[in-house]
Amino acid sequence: MSSTGHADLLRALRAELGEQAVREPHDSQPLTEHLQDWRGRYHGRALAVVSPADTAGVATAVRLCAAHGASLVPQGGNTSLVGGSVPDASGKQVVLSLRRLNQVLSVDENNLSMTAQAGCTLAEVQQAAALAGLLFPLSLASEGTCTLGGVLATNAGGTQVLRYGTARELCLGLEVVTAQGEVWSLLKGLRKDNTGYDLRHLLIGSEGTLGIITAASLRLYPAPKGCATALVPCANPAAAVALLRQARLALDAGLTACELMAPLPLSLVHTHLPDVVGALAGVRLPTAPSLQAQGEDSPWWLLLEAVSPLSDADAQERLASVLVEAGSATADSTDAGGREGASPCLSQSLSQRAAMWRLREAIPMAEKIAGRMVKHDIGLPTSRIPDFIAQVDVVLRQRWPDSAVVCFGHLGDGNLHFNVQPPADCARGDAFEAFELAVNTLVFDTVQALGGTISAEHGIGELRKHELARRHPPAALAAMQAIKLALDPKGVLNPGRMLPAAHEDAPSA
Repeated sequence: MSSTGHADLLRALRAELGEQAVREPHDSQPLTEHLQDWRGRYHGRALAVVSPADTAGVATAVRLCAAHGASLVPQGGNTSLVGGSVPDASGKQVVLSLRRLNQVLSVDENNLSMTAQAGCTLAEVQQAAALAGLLFPLSLASEGTCTLGGVLATNAGGTQVLRYGTARELCLGLEVVTAQGEVWSLLKGLRKDNTGYDLRHLLIGSEGTLGIITAASLRLYPAPKGCATALVPCANPAAAVALLRQARLALDAGLTACELMAPLPLSLVHTHLPDVVGALAGVRLPTAPSLQAQGEDSPWWLLLEAVSPLSDADAQERLASVLVEAGSATADSTDAGGREGASPCLSQSLSQRAAMWRLREAIPMAEKIAGRMVKHDIGLPTSRIPDFIAQVDVVLRQRWPDSAVVCFGHLGDGNLHFNVQPPADCARGDAFEAFELAVNTLVFDTVQALGGTISAEHGIGELRKHELARRHPPAALAAMQAIKLALDPKGVLNPGRMLPAAHEDAPSA
């Protein structure tokens, strides 16, 4: 599109949506927050950032962009970890911000459902449910910033998938703007509806490439009367899996979270975010030197959470019984250096529970401060996780003895964030790129051999699109490309994300 075409599009957008809805790079208010991802890996340029006030405005923006040959990048809270919500470097794409669509439209207590617009933050959705005495259980570390539309567009998971499922399982209906600027609304709060293809499930997880989610009907649950949290040391990942199995058998649906943390990520939190560890005063965690220890005898940690329909005391009693029965899976001794041994700790108050969760949720920020890493968001059958960690660790030690693994994640649903710190001589430039490519090949080859997936909850975006093209079954990849072509033949919506564009060459393996 020519500069004249750009000017015509911007004039049309302003005329239809209002001056306040269209921002250009030269405006007084910078666009930086819309042009780079949270990790700082991807930086783009935009023709403009357009912020419609309602669904009709979103549809208008899409129609105008399609008519003028401009593509759109839908954006909510811009918390994507795979570069899926920032524009490319051309300066010709329009960022379509959904943040002004931020209203909770209804809460139906009798139907255990609610309807909210896509620009509501996840925390706002949770709060609206809580005001009605109900629970929207999806929980992420970024819940104060990420938005409902983005959560659904990426099929986000979070910390309670083992009990409540991913965003897909929590969505009952959608309102969507198509690539042609048409609106289809299926905001029914129904658990059963067998009327043709389920377009809702097609759009969830499509990362803004097939349609723009503008509102959703959501599944709610009765809020539990009681909750308890525990931090439990385990000798190794196999012991952690064994403890998870015992907890499932004992607590059944009462087990809502099971998070795994290796020694190194806790050490990074201690080093870079000491206030987080300080908030755990009174909790029987290891002393500071123990948190920093990274030897083979250092324990791994599980964060377990259980709920009760009765009370906090009942939840504590149920969870305590699991810890007593699982004593053989925990590491409860003084190490060779004479430091205080690690022992299970059961929360006794809301503040202690919150402090335990802050320890887990602070890991990504501590990683970010620590420096560049090769990051992975993998999924495996839970039973294969110890094998995966052991197999990859052996090769890493042999090929890059000075590298380090920062491993943590959602053990309860088999999702690991398996991140690798490079040696000093591989930390920058071409050396890092070569290291990243080699480590990715090792990790993803091992994941595939063990029946896993290269992306469990972060999505594909820009970061993993070539890996998807290399590793997805050809017939499945062809079906995805056919769906994209059928729903978005002009390539208006988030082109080059998830699926490589036709002209793109994949990096050498």
